[in-house]
Formats: sequence, C-alpha cells, structure tokens
Amino acid sequence: MTHQTFDYVHFIHQQGFRVTPQRQLILDAVCEGNGHTTFDEIHTRVRARSSSISLPTIYRNLDFLCGVGLVINLRIGNKTYYEIVNKQPHHHLICRKCGRIDQISHAAVKGLFARIKREQQFQVDVEHLALFGLCRDCRTSQPRAAHSGQPHFNRLPVHKK
Repeated sequence: MTHQTFDYVHFIHQQGFRVTPQRQLILDAVCEGNGHTTFDEIHTRVRARSSSISLPTIYRNLDFLCGVGLVINLRIGNKTYYEIVNKQPHHHLICRKCGRIDQISHAAVKGLFARIKREQQFQVDVEHLALFGLCRDCRTSQPRAAHSGQPHFNRLPVHKK
C-alpha cells in the first residue's frame, strides 16, 4: 500500500491533527523509497523539494507519522528504515552479509505464532518481525566450512539501548 492508495488526509484528520506541507513532503519521501528507506534518503528527497525544512522538522514529523500509524520504522544494526504501513502485517528477512531486505507475508509466520500461543500460552502481538540470516546469493557464494561435528550457532548482533 502506498499513501496514494489510502486516504491518509482523512485518517490524520480523524485523529485530530492537520496535514501540514512538511508532513506531506515527508510522507511522499517515505513513499518514494518503495519499501525500506533510510532517514538520509528521506532527508535528501525532502531537501530536493524544499531546502527550508530542517533536520529536526523531519525527525519530528517522522515520529508523528509513526505515532499515528502511517509509517513504521525498523532498526537494523545502526540504521533505521522507514516504510508506509501496509494493511496486512508483513515481516522481513535481512541478510547479515549484504544487508538485503526481503519481505515475507504474515501468512509465512502465522503458523509459528499459533504454535507459540498453543505451546507456550504466549500471545505474539508483533506485526513487524525481522529475521536475520543469509540470503540465497550470499549462501551460495560462501565457501562451505568443513563440519566439525560441533553445532554451529550464528551470533546475532547485540544492540544496547
């Protein structure tokens, strides 16, 4: 879903807010990313249209758009990616080697969530899941390591808040 196929003006007004020119430009810049776009990419697009919009204004309005549920952000390593919210939840496969981000449908993990609920009595309520690993290209280009008989565990980066 793009913001052009959704009446975001009505959506924002229903929540008691205005659609300012800055919010419009920032929403357009996120949408132009066709999925996952970084702050720097958004900043470049916004500044190309209006050089008077400051960094704090962009940050504030991105926070606003995330807060009202039009934009979501996904933190991967030291980068934050933004995208327009879809009507259906979706999730991401992120390659640790090349950084490629692919989307997978909610249906692909729905069974896992149901199993966790059934077996652990735990209701997963996440609508945006990121799974890390190696994409097909990186897996096939990687030399196979000799199997030592010991289990091999990939370490995920630990992010301190």
